[in-house]
This record gives sequence, structure tokens and C-alpha cells, in this order.
Amino acid sequence: MPFDKGTLLDFLKILDGRISRKITIVAVGGTAMTLLDLKPSTIDVDFTLPSEDKIAFDKALADEPHGFKIDVWKDGAVFCQTLPNDYLDKSIEVANFEHILLKALHPVDIVVTKIGRLDDRDMQDIEACIKRFSISKEQIKKRAATIQYAGNEDIYRYNLEYVLKRFLN
Repeated sequence: MPFDKGTLLDFLKILDGRISRKITIVAVGGTAMTLLDLKPSTIDVDFTLPSEDKIAFDKALADEPHGFKIDVWKDGAVFCQTLPNDYLDKSIEVANFEHILLKALHPVDIVVTKIGRLDDRDMQDIEACIKRFSISKEQIKKRAATIQYAGNEDIYRYNLEYVLKRFLN
């Protein structure tokens, strides 16, 4: 079931009532793109959170039956990549509930994290981010150099060069 922005925000409002202290969650991937109005919906929900906030968020998720596919990573990990510690500062605030500060990953970070897998949907998402936010080749190259990739670095570098040539030549 696809999730649009309203559905995501409504769900997080429910979770907000199950959390007793302020936490920060950062939407990544298609979830971030949906919250930033880059796409109408996402097929799954993905977040990265500071370690100290993940326990409270996981408990709220466990206490609220939802039936959604939700992936949660910690400390800037996104799929098989880890962003530098400044990912939180660079992320864009989307909503500030009583207990949840919701942010979306910065579009440049969305691009560099999607480069690792680079399927057809990722290519569409990368193109949308580049066009909507006027992301430059240098911004992508600079940020890609700062992430840790848990996989074949040669494949990541190949994907990076492919994306730069395809969208920014």
C-alpha cells in the first residue's frame, strides 16, 4: 500500500502520543522524497535516527499495530551507506510534533544514498532531486566522498560516475 504525505504525517502523530520525550527522526529514500513533495507517495517507510532516539521510536512502533513496512536505521545509516554526522544538521525540518521532530534527508544526501543500489526507481528519484533542487555535479561528488559504503566501493564509484554523466553533463 503506497503512503502519501498525509498518511505518513497522520501515522507519526499517532506515534508521537506514544513517546514521552523529544526525539528526532529523519526520513530517507522515497519517504523523504514524499515529505519533500518530490513524489506523491512511497511504497515503504524508511527512517534513520540518532541511537539515543531509536529505542523510544522502536517501542512506539511496537506498541502501535500498523501493518506497514518500516525500516529504521541509526546514526545516519541508510541502506548500505552511512552519512557523516552532519546529516542531522543538513536535513530539512518537515514537522515538529510534541515529541517527534520530523526531518527529511537533504536532497543531496538522498542522491548519494540512492547511488549505491541504483535501480530504475532510484534513477527517477535521483533525477527528480537534481532537477527540483538544482543540485550540481560538484555537490554530489563532494558529498559522495564523505559517506561510508558497506559494499563494493568500485560499484559505488561506477554508479556515481554513471549518474554524473547521465544527469549532469
